[in-house]
Amino acid sequence: MLKGSRTAVLKKIQPISVHGQISLDVHYAFTDDESGQVRVARIGPESVTPGLEVGDIIVLDFLVGAVTNIKRVQ
Repeated sequence: MLKGSRTAVLKKIQPISVHGQISLDVHYAFTDDESGQVRVARIGPESVTPGLEVGDIIVLDFLVGAVTNIKRVQ
């Protein structure tokens, strides 16, 4: 996907530190994927809606196959 958005279910969110830089590993499964395969996106906390919880329905924005933004579906 060059540019677009997909809906998913949040499975896990875990902060990590790489050389002192905080990032988030966001584990998710697309809502339209019958296999339920869990995928992981590593993204900066500034690009994630605060307060996400496991089980939330989220929208992931993609650019050239990489996740650029994650927000909760209202």
